[in-house]
Amino acid sequence: MQGPRPVVLSGPSGAGKSTLLKKLLKEYENVFGFSVSHTTRKPRPGEVNGKDYHFVTREEMQKEIDAGEFIEHAEFSGNMYGTSKGAVQAIQAQNQICVLDIDIQGVKNIKRTELNPIYISVQPPSLDVLEKRLRERQTETEESLRKRLTAACVDLELSKEPGLFDLVIVNDDLEKAYSELKGILLE
Repeated sequence: MQGPRPVVLSGPSGAGKSTLLKKLLKEYENVFGFSVSHTTRKPRPGEVNGKDYHFVTREEMQKEIDAGEFIEHAEFSGNMYGTSKGAVQAIQAQNQICVLDIDIQGVKNIKRTELNPIYISVQPPSLDVLEKRLRERQTETEESLRKRLTAACVDLELSKEPGLFDLVIVNDDLEKAYSELKGILLE
């Protein structure tokens, strides 16, 4: 993997990673590029194949994983997610800093690779705030919401491991969180 050092953004669903990432990509569109992950889940309304995710079948994804084409992959709520080497190389080939949105399992997997990114955890101020944000999206069933909150508890506990992240951003104020993110990345 040649090119500028990548950035890994991690944190539970609803912590604000996507919002921070959109602001960053809008302000610095020629500096940063987003690595589009693969998933076996079905697209949500408004999601575009190749932009939000590469939507693939379980068979296609497993075949590429077996062939060593993925940097990391994980299963969540019955669906597979992962980052292909090709997705990262496409960003690096444009001499942009590749930003990856990865869950905690993926962070631990990437730690075992040669990628050497900057690791940033984006966290909600509390589980109550996280639940409120997830409910406001109106994209979750009660069951999927419970699964996401349980996963968030595990994610937040695992993220306390010393040395796992270079920076932890508590997203209780969007502009403050964005300022912290820019601060470490513009160095």
